[in-house]
Amino acid sequence: MSHSASDQRLTDLLEKLQQKYAAMGQDMPSYLDGLLYADYLTYWDYIHLDTLLSLQNPKTSFPDEKVFIIYHQITELYFNLVLSELEQICHHPQLTDNFFVARLDRVIRYFQHLEDSFEIMIVGMEREQFLKFRMSLLPASGFQSGQYRMIEFCSTDVINLVNIHDRPGLTEYSDIDQQLEKLYWRSGATELATGAKTLTLKQFEKKYMGQFRELALRYRDCNLLSLYQRKFAGHEAIKQRLREFDLLANVYWPLAHLKSAGHYLQRDPEDIKATGGTNWQKYLPPRFQKIMFFPELWTDLEKEEWGKLGVVKAIAAS
Repeated sequence: MSHSASDQRLTDLLEKLQQKYAAMGQDMPSYLDGLLYADYLTYWDYIHLDTLLSLQNPKTSFPDEKVFIIYHQITELYFNLVLSELEQICHHPQLTDNFFVARLDRVIRYFQHLEDSFEIMIVGMEREQFLKFRMSLLPASGFQSGQYRMIEFCSTDVINLVNIHDRPGLTEYSDIDQQLEKLYWRSGATELATGAKTLTLKQFEKKYMGQFRELALRYRDCNLLSLYQRKFAGHEAIKQRLREFDLLANVYWPLAHLKSAGHYLQRDPEDIKATGGTNWQKYLPPRFQKIMFFPELWTDLEKEEWGKLGVVKAIAAS
């Protein structure tokens, strides 16, 4: 680039900056002064590396507890990415099929990575260490992942998240509080013997139920299922991606959890209870819950055999 061309480019940029700051009622030279005095950005400052590495605070001296903490933190970051993509889809002012597909592809990649990474939990810790340090975590539980529940509310009508045995008499237009009272996962955090709410569930509801209600109302007419029904019904590329997302979130991911729980908690003659008292044996298997974000995209046989594809996949990979 010639000297004159470089000068002209600099002049053009300064004019654009002047217009930008003038529109905000700001003085551009003051901002240029700030740029002059500012330090150069570094990688570690940009991602707040020191802060990030200070967020692991084990409750015991067992080394593998750090694996447990970091893996769950990584998982929550991926959930946050999923929520960001769903927000872009569901509240796009002029949603197109190409944008829908592109963002669904991102969501699918995030969940695929999460599913594959679960081997870190399944074989990446010593069982003896886990069974000891887990007792210091009571009553905390992975069940208390609020972001995962938010993904559910952004994806489908609340009626599809209601315990399957409580759905008769309810529809997607039923009172929102009636539906929220019967959410499927609530039964997964009740005392096995008495059916009473565990402390894990009480803590979870206290922190999140208000947010869940607000989110359910906000996405009632713009969740992924609603958008598909109203704008893209029959669109093959979107349909296939919604099916893949459904399997990842409601079959493969729960089965990865189940495999991990079985590795660490299943023991003859009696299974070990989960840290929060959650009923993982009944709560995690997809064939019991039959939760589907997009039920109309599945045949009656596929619904009846819900979870089978995950089992077949697991056998093929073993």
